[in-house]
Amino acid sequence: MLKILYICTHNRCRSILSEAITNEDSQHKIMAKSAGSDPAGVIHPLSLQYLVEAGYSTADLKSQSWEEFKDFNPDFVITVCDSAAQQSCPLWFGRATQLYWELADPSILDGTEEQKRWAFNNTIDVIKKRVALLVEYADLSHAELTKKLLSVGAILTAKPSKIC
Repeated sequence: MLKILYICTHNRCRSILSEAITNEDSQHKIMAKSAGSDPAGVIHPLSLQYLVEAGYSTADLKSQSWEEFKDFNPDFVITVCDSAAQQSCPLWFGRATQLYWELADPSILDGTEEQKRWAFNNTIDVIKKRVALLVEYADLSHAELTKKLLSVGAILTAKPSKIC
């Protein structure tokens, strides 16, 4: 089983969304966890709301530090936010391949409820598309998988530059 650790500084929105969606949509081919370098300790309430509305379980989700994953040994560490992309991952992530899949943070949008709903659903949709590709590529060799995954983040971005 492929193991992925999603990293975002506060581990309260984008990495949480990625963990939940990956674990439910990966057809048991991938085990995902999420963590932060400076975790908030709580999940943003709209992250939970929109995951539930999209049909995902939130039961096992929690905001936690990457320090808690010293024994997880992920195959890939995927950073999903701008600020965490500038940080070096701890050495104890070992030989994990590090990828950067930027996602705009829907939790910081200061807009109407409709705009917030659109931003969260847009981010969820992008993550779902990325996970579908992860599942499609999961049986490739590590080298082939790395090559494929490097392009996934660049192709599928979630920048809500236009709010509907």
